[in-house]
This record gives sequence, structure tokens and C-alpha cells, in this order.
Amino acid sequence: MISVSHLTKRYRGTAVVDDVSFEVERGEVVGFLGPNGAGKTTTMRILAGYLAATGGQVRVAGYDVVTQSLEVRRRIGYLPETAPLYLEMRVDEYLRYRARIKRVPSRRLRQAVAGVKEQCGLHQMGRELIGRLSRGYRQRVGLADALVHDPDLLILDEPTLGLDPNQNRQVRELIRELANHHTILLCSHILPEVEMTCKRVLIIKQGRIVASDTPERLKETLGGGNRVRAHIKGPADDVERKLNALPHVQSVSMKRDETWNVCLIESLREVDLRPNVFELVVRNGWALRELTLANRSLEDVYLGLTLGDGVSGRGGR
Repeated sequence: MISVSHLTKRYRGTAVVDDVSFEVERGEVVGFLGPNGAGKTTTMRILAGYLAATGGQVRVAGYDVVTQSLEVRRRIGYLPETAPLYLEMRVDEYLRYRARIKRVPSRRLRQAVAGVKEQCGLHQMGRELIGRLSRGYRQRVGLADALVHDPDLLILDEPTLGLDPNQNRQVRELIRELANHHTILLCSHILPEVEMTCKRVLIIKQGRIVASDTPERLKETLGGGNRVRAHIKGPADDVERKLNALPHVQSVSMKRDETWNVCLIESLREVDLRPNVFELVVRNGWALRELTLANRSLEDVYLGLTLGDGVSGRGGR
């Protein structure tokens, strides 16, 4: 569905997007992650035809975004970070207007507008002025606009930005439903949301793709060794020093919870530290309240890649 090859975008000689290559298969839901200024929005705008690249090639559904831009736009629904809505228009009026711009046939226009209103929970909002809607409903109108011509590909840039938790959950559930019929490229800073919604993630840093894989495989291959969480009651300095002295321990971080030391113990490699920690506690006569493996999250991987200096070789597809 998406094929990006050696994409580059420069501003005044500075590469904002630097030799980026990746692919998204038809039917995939892919998360696009990176810090502010990493090149995510620029890449999305180039994909959507809103911005010209400095170099490289981008194809959507087999069509070149430069030489066949009208064919590409027919197949893309794009929801930018802030949906550019006409606040003085009513919801029905706006969606009919946008459907005509996107060349939805007249015989299908009424059905298309009614369908996206139903999908996006707007079926009772048709007569409302957009300017009087809450931010959550404005996002729904923007998403309905992106869907009204039934595109093959949806590009969603921070679709839940600024929404309250209930609105966030509703939009997330809607995206999951849309994934049954559309290829989706989703940009979001809410990493648990991406982990729950996306089958694969791309991570970009300083204009370059530093990882591309499923969240599960990224956690396995880039997560480092095991981590153990232990709640230990004993002299804090003694506990920390003796935990650090255990074989295969890379680091120990501790904080106090009333009279307990809450310890996060990281191993140098895939070693289960729990037996050694348990023996240490028994040997020293300390009390133990919890001893569990601490699963890594996509956020751990993301922070490790974007805050560190390394670049993964798992980019590409």
C-alpha cells in the first residue's frame, strides 16, 4: 500500500527527513512514533501530497505521489493533528461539501455522508454548527471527512490529541473498527494506545528510521535483559549494595514506600534473577513483600531508542 524509498526533505540545507525507506502492506495498522521534530509530520504530509519531497520516491497503492498525485489523493484519507474545519458550517453541510470536493458521485453522496456519520458517532449532529461542538466531536467530524470517499489508506496524525479519557477511548475503539476495512498509518505520542492498536511500529529519530517491527519483537530484541521488581524491608544502603553485587546484575534503582524498599533490578542478559534475590533476602533476614518479573513496555523500547545514541538495523519494511 505504501512504499517509501530513500525519502529526503531538507529545509535550508538541514535534513528533516534523511534517507527514509519503509513499506506498509495493505490491511496493516502501523504506528509511526518519534520525538517532536523527528520528521513524523513532515513524512505524513509528503505521503498525503501536502508537501513536496527534496529527494526519493513515495508510492501509494502503486501510484507515485508526484507524477500521479490525483490518483494518490483519491486513495488517501488524511486527518492532520488539528482538523482544518469550517466552524461556521453545519456538520451535514460540511461533509457534503467535502464529499463533492473528493468527487464522490452524486448518486452516492447522501449514502456516503450518512455512512461516515454513523461510523463516527455523528448521526444526531448533522444540524449542529461545527464551531459549537466539543473538541472530541470536532475530531470525529475530521475523521468523517477523511473517510467520506472510502479511501484505501488512512493517515491519522495524533487523532486523540487533547481529548478527555472517555473521548480518547471512543476514538481508539473507532480506529480499531476502521482497521477491518482500511490500511492505517497512525502517529501518536500515547504509546499504550499504539501498543493496543497497531500490529507494527516504525520509530523515527532525527529524520531516520531507527526501528521497524511488531511491538512484541521490539520488546524482545531491543529490550535488553530481564527486570525484577522486589519489595524488600531492610537497611536501604545495605539492600542496594548487596543487590548490585549479585551475579548478572546491571543496575538497581530503589525508592521508598513507607518502610519498604521498592527495587527494580536489571540483569545484563536474559537471566531470571528472582532465585538469587530470594536467597539474598533469606540470608540477610530481610522481609520480602513482592518478587516479580517486570515486563517491558513499548515505552521502554521507545525511550531507549530515542534517548540513546544507537540506531537499530531493523528498519525497512
